[in-house]
Amino acid sequence: MLENMTERQAREEILKIVGEYCKKYKTAAKPFQPGDRITYAARVYDEKEMQNLVDSALEFWLTTGEYAEQFERDFSDFLGVRYCSLVNSGSSANLLAFMALTSPLLKEKRILPGDEVITVAAGFPTTVAPIIQYGAVPVFIDVTIPQYNLDTAQLESALTEKTKAVFAAHTLGNPFDLKTVKAFCEQNGLWLIEDNCDALGSKYCLNGEIKFTGTVGDIGTSSFYPPHHMTMGEGGAVYTNNALLHKIVNSLRDWGRDCVCPSGKDNVCGHRFDRQYGELPFGYDHKYVYSHFGYNLKATDMQAAVGCAQLEKFPSFIEKRRKNWRLLQDGLADFKDRLILPEPEINSEPSWFGFLITVRPEAGIDREALVREIEACGIQTRNLFAGNLIKHPCFDEMRASGKGYRVAGELRNTDRIMKDTFWIGVYPGMTEKMIDYMIETIKKGLERIG
Repeated sequence: MLENMTERQAREEILKIVGEYCKKYKTAAKPFQPGDRITYAARVYDEKEMQNLVDSALEFWLTTGEYAEQFERDFSDFLGVRYCSLVNSGSSANLLAFMALTSPLLKEKRILPGDEVITVAAGFPTTVAPIIQYGAVPVFIDVTIPQYNLDTAQLESALTEKTKAVFAAHTLGNPFDLKTVKAFCEQNGLWLIEDNCDALGSKYCLNGEIKFTGTVGDIGTSSFYPPHHMTMGEGGAVYTNNALLHKIVNSLRDWGRDCVCPSGKDNVCGHRFDRQYGELPFGYDHKYVYSHFGYNLKATDMQAAVGCAQLEKFPSFIEKRRKNWRLLQDGLADFKDRLILPEPEINSEPSWFGFLITVRPEAGIDREALVREIEACGIQTRNLFAGNLIKHPCFDEMRASGKGYRVAGELRNTDRIMKDTFWIGVYPGMTEKMIDYMIETIKKGLERIG
């Protein structure tokens, strides 16, 4: 079929067939029937993502390339930040964001082993893991209910002369109190890392200016794992307005090298062989000079190709998530005597990742019983990740020794979330019929167990 075609014609024909294949076999809508499985999250895509993926595969540039460069530009433009570094996962993004702050290039502002970082235990472990792995000390404060974000009233009590940063996530799309946290960090000379992996597209009004979450602090991170707001399969991003932090992030991402040349390109700076670095021989090839102990955390161009197509759809994803969240909020409003429903942070416009529910044991409601009722009807639920991270086996040795972390105050709400909270999805592929079924199922579940 391709023998009389040019390469460009052949590629266009292949992509046309891929589009037809996707429409027929992958994205054809199937009407929802009560009892069908409703997952808490799922990919939403069409032929464009698949065509981009195949287009990248036909190019066979298997590492970071033109699609990655395009995504970094477009994502920066979308968020309104100067710099974006595409990486292979949200966990890698958190690792790079934290490790960037340990760089010798930051001099007296760098985080050293033994320094403290304020965070929360009610979240996902990869916000905290880089702190511990480096040898810094996470200082845990409690969270609020029904916002499920760090309790800013505890910030001052967590502060010591060793505190160097605040590293916290915007929980399930709900921004934390950025005004208070930002002011606290500025007053005390602290770094602020926003784990934005569950909140991409959320907005916050800070001093009259509306900004995307992830762009208020020194560094923001995102994840493009399939359940998240948009997907590349695997993938993540680190973004900042700080040129030095961007340089450090890219160095750490790319094996720790000092050179800024993209993959496959040499001598972009024009000084590949005429500089002195450390105790290396003068003129040592800059391509192999290392200024950090780094990693290889780059994404592939095939991942980026999918991301470029997803980013075009992303504004519609945000609106659909908000609509689904409102439908659940309205549909369950009559049950506030038995359920605590989530509330958005003041001055925020969340891009919701999920719908959090905390049961009221005093009203005779048991989370596990209600979750079993819901799951039995085909509705997937999730706990708020770790619940209380310091209760997990990964903390056993530190808990036994009393070293390696610190708790400021008591984690009452964190422990309550561990026992009484779960969430259901609001992803953009959900229909109103599915949302109605979820509401009705929860109502019936409450009747049976309450």
